[in-house]
Amino acid sequence: MAGIIHSALEQYKCDANDVLIFKLVRDVADLGNNEGFRPEMCHQVFGDQESIFGYKDLCIQMYYTAARLNTYLNITYTGKVSPDKNDGLKPDDVIGALSKEIPPGYYTSIDDFSASVAKDATFKPFGELLHTYTVGKEGRERQFEIYRTDIACPGFRDYHSRLQTFILFFIDAASYIDVDDDRWSFYLVFEKYKHDGSVMYATVGYMTVYSYYAYPSRVRPRISQVLILPPFQKQGHGAHLLQTFYNRCYGDSEILDITVEDPSEDFQRLRDFVDARNCMALKSFKPDKLRKGFDEDMVREARTKLKLNRRQIRRVYEILRMKATDHTNKKEYTQFRLDVKRRLNIPFQKNGRDFEKLQKALAPDELSATLSCMTLPQRHQYLEKAFEDTTEVYSRVIERLNMC
Repeated sequence: MAGIIHSALEQYKCDANDVLIFKLVRDVADLGNNEGFRPEMCHQVFGDQESIFGYKDLCIQMYYTAARLNTYLNITYTGKVSPDKNDGLKPDDVIGALSKEIPPGYYTSIDDFSASVAKDATFKPFGELLHTYTVGKEGRERQFEIYRTDIACPGFRDYHSRLQTFILFFIDAASYIDVDDDRWSFYLVFEKYKHDGSVMYATVGYMTVYSYYAYPSRVRPRISQVLILPPFQKQGHGAHLLQTFYNRCYGDSEILDITVEDPSEDFQRLRDFVDARNCMALKSFKPDKLRKGFDEDMVREARTKLKLNRRQIRRVYEILRMKATDHTNKKEYTQFRLDVKRRLNIPFQKNGRDFEKLQKALAPDELSATLSCMTLPQRHQYLEKAFEDTTEVYSRVIERLNMC
């Protein structure tokens, strides 16, 4: 009997990632099309299992006006668990869970939301225009703009409170920042387009940067959150956004170097591409210099001209040396491989930041098992696997560099 009841209730259970749909609405007509995008994750709202119980054929609608990001939240379903008929089992409070994360003032009436779409016609981007560029897509050129602002800009605080809701669904381990700290700055990407003869804007993505103090009298900006919304991904916007931020830093003598807070694999790959592309123009990173090995000239030039930190400079060096290496030349490729493996072997030397990072990440017995108890063949096997994984990542960056 219990099995029958369990089977009957399975129809009321669903994966939150499958039933939540986002939509950026530029025109009321957009409400009637099938365009939209799904979240990459929902565990930060609906728990580790990312499941929702209590509804049959559930659909969660989170719609945003494209410019102001005024929000509409609604759920639909064809059936719902009744506590009276299901031993007191209650459906999950979907709206309650989402309303804790999105700012007050969202719409629950589709008619009211539809009326708000027209307000986007008067929207103007926040802050200072830093960069304009075009992207060719579907046989036409689309125009984009990047702005820098801070939380004091009129109207931006409310806009940002709506914009940041996306990070819960697209950035793992994301959390909302303390916008009252004036050391935060914001870089925003908008598409600029015409609709019915009027100039309009649509939100594309954004980046947050925090300025840390660097002894004795300088600052160290740290990139925190970076998000390009799914409809605009794989179009080069991330590279434009990062390079625009870099360009603003280059001429600032107070900036020591640029860091990144816990970069995702996707962002690290983007960072590698932009940094490698910039370093290719430096004298110390020319192919003949790269083949001689990593040196302090590279560190000095990349830090002085590009504000890169030493760890990232070393990483870019390896990418560009791999690019400059003739893989059919056994001696040349062996020298490259040994150079990378020497760096990968550093944690085993029980010194440096890599070993310290392992100490923090692993319990003492785990660290001992990982390092001290490894036999020499096991260490060689580990290093070979690490080298293969590293060069696989590098090859994707090099592939993109070759397309420039």
